Amino acid sequence: MKQYSGLEILRLSKWQRFLYKLASFFVAIPHAIVRLLAGIWGAVKGAVQKIGSELKDIVATFAKGDWKTKTSYLIMGFGNIARGQVLRGLLFLLFEAVFIFYMVTTGSYWLSMLGTLGTTGPTQAYDPIFDMYTVQYNDNSFKILLYGVLTIFFIIAFIYTWRVNVKQNQIAEKILASGKKLKSGKDDLRSLVDDQFHKTLLALPLTGILIFTVMPIVFMVLVAFTNYDGAHNGFSNNLFTWVGLQNFNTMLSWSAGTSGTQSYSATFGEILTWTLIWAFFATFTNYFLGMFVAMMINKKGIHLKKMWRTILVLTIAIPQFISLLYVSKMFAQNGLINLMLMDLGIIKKALPFWDDPIWARVTVILINVWIGIPHLMLIVTGILMNIPADLYESARIDGANAWQQYKKITLPYMLFVTGPFLLTSFTGNMNNFNVIYLLTGGGPTNAAASGAAGSVGHTDLLITWLFKITTGAESQYYLASVVGILVFIVVAVISLVVYSVLPSIKNEEDFQ
Repeated sequence: MKQYSGLEILRLSKWQRFLYKLASFFVAIPHAIVRLLAGIWGAVKGAVQKIGSELKDIVATFAKGDWKTKTSYLIMGFGNIARGQVLRGLLFLLFEAVFIFYMVTTGSYWLSMLGTLGTTGPTQAYDPIFDMYTVQYNDNSFKILLYGVLTIFFIIAFIYTWRVNVKQNQIAEKILASGKKLKSGKDDLRSLVDDQFHKTLLALPLTGILIFTVMPIVFMVLVAFTNYDGAHNGFSNNLFTWVGLQNFNTMLSWSAGTSGTQSYSATFGEILTWTLIWAFFATFTNYFLGMFVAMMINKKGIHLKKMWRTILVLTIAIPQFISLLYVSKMFAQNGLINLMLMDLGIIKKALPFWDDPIWARVTVILINVWIGIPHLMLIVTGILMNIPADLYESARIDGANAWQQYKKITLPYMLFVTGPFLLTSFTGNMNNFNVIYLLTGGGPTNAAASGAAGSVGHTDLLITWLFKITTGAESQYYLASVVGILVFIVVAVISLVVYSVLPSIKNEEDFQ
């Protein structure tokens, strides 16, 4: 593709300029993907090099260290205690003692069972007291997987802490060799509220993120490689086991189902396509209409500005569970909208708002406009007030009309400031569960996709389909996990590619 200079771009017509920018965007996507892959490869390569340098440093520290340092390789904290840093050494020693106790008592069991996820399921045992057979529960696949992941995280934490213990001995030796004095326990406590206060503040949130965010994500990813479902819940029913890539083969297979139903991959592709269409329109209709409403309210000469903003904000205050369910009933076959139109003689029969796929998809997009405009109005109002007024004054002096001012001043400024917000809004709309589920429940039913898990509908997003897969008698958690992984990949690729080409990132200094 030919690259034009800034002056050559200005000489192009409006349509040529638009097509050039559009083509530049799509041409930039492969380059962005290549840069992303190169970045991932660089990160992996850097991580391997970092691990190699750490291993070399550990060996060198042991070879050059004194007996206190060498003993600390086996007894964590020994070197700190021997050098007078009792508090620091006791903490290392306590962590090691807790780790050994956990691994000996339960951790080794969970790790040993992680390869099979259990061997003995629930059995029937005769109870002579009650003269009846009772269920005797044995292995629990769910707990084995959960505590197995927890144990692995605990081992990683121990390895990291052990490395810090070795590093502390290395640093202590250097400080003493230079003739300086080591920090005492009081100095350590004082530093936690002084120069190391940031670590004190971040310790608890970081621990919470690891336990309540990272661990569940790892657990969810591992579920995708099992047959965990309602019939194999790992405890009261059958145990679940590892199945490798079987679930991914099922989801990405192109083989059609029974009775001519479409394959899982076709169903996934159809839902993904609608999800992207929905996210695009839900994002940009709200964005531009919300901007238009904000500009109209901010316009000079408009009275009762606070009242108009208050009316729009009230729609945010009403819970969507109430408003969307009510709107869903309004657009039903016998709802208020159809009855009113028939009473006025505008239509002779009820419009299929929720019964026809096209009608349903268009309707949910239009209703989402009513939900999203107030949010955008509030965001845009603050940004509009920060656009320098002298820019508009200069444009008016040069003879620019309202449309030219919007196109050359307002819109570029808005896109620059709200570019990252548009990206997060787009990804958020891809996972917008409330609007679709409360309005249509994913309907109308997609008969061609009846062979797939869950009751697939024409307005189902990937997130609502995922919810349907995990509910009901079958509860195919393994397929839901596969869908979750695929959703993450799609959202991550879109986010990283678009983020890398945003003007807000590429030209940060333009509006400084």
